[in-house]
Amino acid sequence: MPLLEIVQIRQVTASIRLDESTAALIDQYAAFLHASADEVVDKALTYVFAKDREFQEFLRTPEATRAAQSLRIRRVPQNGAVAESANGAANGAKPVEAGHDSRLRS
Repeated sequence: MPLLEIVQIRQVTASIRLDESTAALIDQYAAFLHASADEVVDKALTYVFAKDREFQEFLRTPEATRAAQSLRIRRVPQNGAVAESANGAANGAKPVEAGHDSRLRS
């Protein structure tokens, strides 16, 4: 029985870098679940955040609300062109795309 449940919610597209072995495991887990790699990453992180009691305590502190945004989120302007956030690929690295599709199954 899989540990993750996939449910559709409002999503954004972000760029991240992963170890090559982690990326391979994500693809394998996605195949196991018959889901996308995006769904696996999203639900795995949601699961970890919910289970980490110290992190849940941290979220209730003022420090959590002041956390700097470091995730490179892509925003879609009104004209449909994709624009990177201020934290975009300024460092010149070629990150792995962790895109999300609004057509995901519920």
